[in-house]
Amino acid sequence: MDASSISITSLARIPDLIRTRHPLVHCLTNDVVKNFTANALLSVQAAPAMVEHPAEAGEFAAIADALLTNVGTLVEEQIHAIRAAVETANRNLKPWVLDPVAAGAISLRTGFARELSMMKPAIIRGNASEIMALAGVTAKGRGVDSGNASSEAVDAASKLAKSASCVVMVTGEVDYITDGKALRQCLNGDPLLTRVTGVGCAQGALAAACLAVCESPLEAALASAIIMGIAGEMAAEINQRPGSFQIALLDALDSLDADLIMKRGRIL
Repeated sequence: MDASSISITSLARIPDLIRTRHPLVHCLTNDVVKNFTANALLSVQAAPAMVEHPAEAGEFAAIADALLTNVGTLVEEQIHAIRAAVETANRNLKPWVLDPVAAGAISLRTGFARELSMMKPAIIRGNASEIMALAGVTAKGRGVDSGNASSEAVDAASKLAKSASCVVMVTGEVDYITDGKALRQCLNGDPLLTRVTGVGCAQGALAAACLAVCESPLEAALASAIIMGIAGEMAAEINQRPGSFQIALLDALDSLDADLIMKRGRIL
């Protein structure tokens, strides 16, 4: 799908496609966010699966519709499982997402994330500091938190998209999505999304679910941005405290439909 043909109208159909097809998303993600990630996928009626043993991960990646790799709580066994799953996904033409959590902060995860970025992900999703670090640009990250605004990472995202031949998604106050040529933006969201553990990681899983039903990785990344952004706005209208907001966010993901995306979506 050409970038110029992606519109609010085309994105509005994605939640119903997910609900109709129930894509199976293989999540190799971090220990902190597994429960919330699974619930976020279930809220949009995708099917999460956390098959993590290195002896099983490769086999299961061939069954799944899409794969999420997230290096947030990296251990040696997970490194082997992710490599096996990615190799199988690529052989079976299954799209996958790389979430390079805290890349740039610690050498092991940075090196592994850079290795994975060269293994044909469909989408790389990260905050500004993570994307800048993967692109070899000096960043101000503090662990999982970005010290850079998403707008500061646009050039780095374009550079990374070209070198990795994929779509790069920079999340923040504004989400920027690029394939190295076109640049799209999603302006939906709410500050409370940054106060619940695992929202960004869950967005990576949503991107994987969208990959299973969308016509292009660029459309899938933009769809996941608008789905999470609008759901965040809706949840914040109901609850302004992070604990109750988290539950409201799952409910909002469940209720999101084409009409809401048409009404509330803000993309450039």
